[in-house]
Amino acid sequence: MATADRLKWDHTYLQREGDAYPPPDPLLLEFTPPPPVSGFNRQALDVAAGMGQNGLWLASQGYSVDLMDTSRVGLLRAQTEATRRGIRSVNLLQVDLDETALNNETYALVCVFRYLKRDLMKQIRACVRPGGRIIYQTFNTRYQDVRPDMNPDYLLRPGELGGYFADWKILHNADERYISQLVALKK
Repeated sequence: MATADRLKWDHTYLQREGDAYPPPDPLLLEFTPPPPVSGFNRQALDVAAGMGQNGLWLASQGYSVDLMDTSRVGLLRAQTEATRRGIRSVNLLQVDLDETALNNETYALVCVFRYLKRDLMKQIRACVRPGGRIIYQTFNTRYQDVRPDMNPDYLLRPGELGGYFADWKILHNADERYISQLVALKK
């Protein structure tokens, strides 16, 4: 595990310990379909889940969700909130996303918010089942107008996200201000 990344995010989530639990991202609310009544197509993945607000919302909608993050502190916050709400269909996975391997065609829905690792895109694409959905939102290079110190390696170029999923059915693709969003179905 990349110790520096883990320590940075653990510190970030410790700083937020007294804050209200965050709501799920609006893009997820807008584009998440109801899960099938039964079967394996209820599996979802929240990549770089942080405190888990998106994964917990998916679980509350009927999905069985894997929440992956490097931060134990963030995942413990997700566990506490899941317990408080009585949500049991989540798996909290502390992983180094630089080294993790995602299983092919496992998930009906994958969400990624505020995270970019270009080397992981191929695995993210592959882990979605045919007919499954990706919901992705992260910062683009215009974010440097707000945070000039932001490492450009973690920022998309406008239009870049859509290129990774050009062979999928695109439901939503936008680069607004400093945010890039994509929702697509795997063919």
